Amino acid sequence: MTTPAISLPSYDRSALTPGIVHIGLGNFHRAHQAVYLDDLFARGEGHDWAIIGAGVRPTDARMREALKAQDYLSTVIELDPSGKRARRVGAMIDFLPIEAGNAALIAAMSKPEIRIVSLTVTEGGYFLDPAGRLDTANAEIAADAATPTAPETAFGTILAALNARRRNGSPPFTVMSCDNLPGNGDVTRQVVVGLARLFDAGLAEWVAANVAFPNGMVDRITPATGERERAMAAEFGLGDPVPVTCEPFRQWVLEDRFPAGRPALEKVGVIFTEHVHAYETMKIRILNGGHAIIAYPAGLMDIDYVHEAMEEPLITAFLDKLEREEIIPIVPPVPDTDLGDYYAVIRERFSNPEVADTVRRLCLDGSNRQPKFIVPSIRDNRAAGRFPKGLILASALWCRYCAGTTDSGAVIAPNDPSWDELTARARQARTDPAVWLAMREVYGDLAADDEVAAAFAAALDALWTNGARAVLADYVRS
Repeated sequence: MTTPAISLPSYDRSALTPGIVHIGLGNFHRAHQAVYLDDLFARGEGHDWAIIGAGVRPTDARMREALKAQDYLSTVIELDPSGKRARRVGAMIDFLPIEAGNAALIAAMSKPEIRIVSLTVTEGGYFLDPAGRLDTANAEIAADAATPTAPETAFGTILAALNARRRNGSPPFTVMSCDNLPGNGDVTRQVVVGLARLFDAGLAEWVAANVAFPNGMVDRITPATGERERAMAAEFGLGDPVPVTCEPFRQWVLEDRFPAGRPALEKVGVIFTEHVHAYETMKIRILNGGHAIIAYPAGLMDIDYVHEAMEEPLITAFLDKLEREEIIPIVPPVPDTDLGDYYAVIRERFSNPEVADTVRRLCLDGSNRQPKFIVPSIRDNRAAGRFPKGLILASALWCRYCAGTTDSGAVIAPNDPSWDELTARARQARTDPAVWLAMREVYGDLAADDEVAAAFAAALDALWTNGARAVLADYVRS
């Protein structure tokens, strides 16, 4: 049997020099930012923008050891239904040791050749309180404020390095969030400046006045790595313990605010625009909202994979109805984009069986995702004089899922950082639905909207009484 070909870097990696430190070397970064840079380097350009990898959690040490053992190359396998394609991505040339106090990371970011610090620390990793501000009571934030020269969080290390550059006269680097957050640059700025204010008002003012935090929209479905993914790497002759699999589609939209310079990423497909928020709203409402819409009914129906959920006619009918009647009509226009065409592409992406994305992954961390992906669409519909019955049902499905059992009675393993609290609340909500809507960090003041509260209560009662399948059937017929 012939081993399929794998693409290798076509450039001289030994000639690369660093320009970016990236914190958070998970699968998404290695299938997204690192791939764009790899493409640019292959054009013979931007070779002074190589990545130094970094992490601030003890669990990052395993990834470092795995990548170090293969000269920091990442295996990225694109799961096209017409055939898998594998490449070794060489954009990263080092991965700093994981250590308490993060001295090596601070030292690396303090060097003038580092002009961008990027990060993927997950949507829930920004230490935000229910109002969306820096949670100053958080123990990790309080510890960084008390010992700013030996910080443990990504934001504390960024501040320590910026402070070092301020003192030695080096211009600040740009801080670029690549996390899936609305206004991710604005959020990062708020967190970094807010942390600085806890211990050095002068530093906070300097950061606010001098450091750029561009907003960006990122998109590529990248499943978690398990035995299936390692077996795929082996098909290409690679014994990689941490391969990345991903769909063929990718998109990156950025504000062009990089005063210290940036790689010419527009040459490899990155869109630079002043309208990032429009692209971001489109993606969060239509794609991420779509994920939430299919995830919870699928979970309650004991469906394991996303493409299997898309093969269930009730789920796809539910998705189509919500997208076309309650989401797309309230998404603002996006430059050079037809929203109907965009949704058609997303529907195709969800249906890709090669990706084998799990329903459980889509259900993960609903307490952080619902207030970003579903609740804003409920609010916008209300503001437009529409009643979003389907979106309210989608949120009731989340509540029913958090009760911890599927419709068949199977136990749902914990799937949220606040799972125990959510489960207790969801079970109480079975007889008192207002308890669920009372989560202001998720719903704000929606509990005071009597029509929303009544529709939520009715949907939740129907789900408990009749099950998700019957409730979806009733909804799609309405």
